[in-house]
Amino acid sequence: MSAHFDSLRELSEPFEALSVLCDDDKPDRVHVVMSRPEVRNAIDETMANEFSALCGWLERNPAILLISGTTIEDPKSGKQRGIFASGADIRQLRERRRDDALRGVNSRVFNRIHSLPMPVIAAIDGYALGGGAELAYAADFRLATPKVKIGQPEAGLGITAAAGAMWRLKELVGEVTALELLMTGRILDATEALELRLVNEVHEADELIEQAHALADRIAQQDPLAVRLTKRVIHMPREAHPHVDELAQAITFESQAKFDRMQQFLDKKK
Repeated sequence: MSAHFDSLRELSEPFEALSVLCDDDKPDRVHVVMSRPEVRNAIDETMANEFSALCGWLERNPAILLISGTTIEDPKSGKQRGIFASGADIRQLRERRRDDALRGVNSRVFNRIHSLPMPVIAAIDGYALGGGAELAYAADFRLATPKVKIGQPEAGLGITAAAGAMWRLKELVGEVTALELLMTGRILDATEALELRLVNEVHEADELIEQAHALADRIAQQDPLAVRLTKRVIHMPREAHPHVDELAQAITFESQAKFDRMQQFLDKKK
């Protein structure tokens, strides 16, 4: 067994809200499963702290991150159905005051997830509401199932969204649509989310994780340094371009991977 993930296994062993899956045969990725089915994966401070600890490991050991939810029993049918994250834990949220909001627990950890060196893929099945939707927005790619319901119900609870929806949603779907979703509490289904390009792909539930790994495979086939630089540069402010693009390319021009990959390409042409 490879020792690559030993420190991650040790770190995540006491986790209560997250299950961390790592495959020694695929050292380029980590899969984390939110697992609080008894509260529909409500994001509490424990889960946020565990995500933060995981980010620390991924910042030191860059890898693609897959985030998915769990399943719960449907009270009507008795069958299992998916749940990504139903938002913040309302019981905790009800007791929070001004100083708690100013700590920005979820917004800080979601920013950290978004800023990870390698791409983040959210595999969304079922509800992704409030903080759960904001976690999905923090990912670089969002894959969904036909059962997805995603949106921001905060205004109906007497509060405002504070973990990314106020600005990420505007970047993702435009200001007009973002305002509608934030001010009306409208919940999108999978078809609407795909039309708005809020999600990249829609797959059946039993194919979702496989397709998330397939996307990770396509990313992993690229040069890791080029992927890391692309993720960093694309989020730079407009004023930084094209200078930062040129600097990033200059870095890759000196990498051994550039020479090796281009030589392989030329050899295939012969």
